[in-house]
Amino acid sequence: MNTELLRQLCEIPGVPGHEDRVRDLIMGEIEGLFDEVTVDPMGSLLCRRDAEKPNAPKIMLLCHMDEIGFLVCHISDKGYLYLQPVGGFDPRNLFSRRVLVCTDDGDFKGVMNPSGKPIHISSAEDRKKIPEVGEFYVDLGMGEASKDVVKVGDYVVMDEPFIEIGDKFVSKALDNRIACWLGIEMMRKLGSKGRGSEIHVVFTTQEEVGLRGARTSAFKVQPDIGIGIDTTLACDTPGVPDKDATTIQGRGFGLHVRDSSFIADKALVREIEALAIKNSIPYQRTMLAAGGQDGAAAQQAAAGARAVGIVVGTRYIHTVTEMIHKTDLQAALDILTAYLADQ
Repeated sequence: MNTELLRQLCEIPGVPGHEDRVRDLIMGEIEGLFDEVTVDPMGSLLCRRDAEKPNAPKIMLLCHMDEIGFLVCHISDKGYLYLQPVGGFDPRNLFSRRVLVCTDDGDFKGVMNPSGKPIHISSAEDRKKIPEVGEFYVDLGMGEASKDVVKVGDYVVMDEPFIEIGDKFVSKALDNRIACWLGIEMMRKLGSKGRGSEIHVVFTTQEEVGLRGARTSAFKVQPDIGIGIDTTLACDTPGVPDKDATTIQGRGFGLHVRDSSFIADKALVREIEALAIKNSIPYQRTMLAAGGQDGAAAQQAAAGARAVGIVVGTRYIHTVTEMIHKTDLQAALDILTAYLADQ
């Protein structure tokens, strides 16, 4: 398993609308894997491998590059940075975080905290309050000089390293750099197989703010089959009822049947399920009551497409402690390769 590539993908910063560094890293990894590589006006990276015969069906794999983060919306006279989120955050996970502020002139380390009193001078009632996301600010330690190096519109990501613990990977941005990793490693593993279909691997932008890059790129490709590759919940943890677990880590990739953005094509679900059983690839069917992923954009593009999701169960999602099981990631790689090789 190419762990070093996954580490690089997770640690590089790139929030919605600012995916260029992630895209540059991917472009360096995919040389020779595709017949055509282009960047569209939204910044998505569209990679096509031609089929052996003309008019072959188009299979589109959608892998979003962006991670949740913030944009600087105000810089106070004293140099504190105030933020607007791009992506969904639970404010309970934002206390006392180290962050990276990314500007045109370089990156600056900082700390994020909510406005208010520290424990020594706060009341019991003060400590019960959970601040809104907009109450958090970033301190670069520069004072007023922050205004000379940071501009409104610069972006902020969490600053935490990728680590391995036991059979797990832990990092920020596993949502959805695992899909970027799968898109690259699947094509390497596929080799010359699967030339019966025209394969489009698209590394999309701005998924976390509404599948925006996926919508435009899917309209461009107009696929016959769309596969959204993403994370999903693994709430197999204390405090969550079994019925809400979504996936159990270590039990294989997620065959994504439904969320609030799409309902998968049932024949495609059955086809992939049969292929997983045939090849002894562990899997679990998954559904989400809320949330969406890029496969929905492929399904709804132009005259429509058959679509399904291939997902990896992730604990503590949308935090800096996102956690996946290595064998689940491997299962996702195996099923994608097997499916495309069979076309």
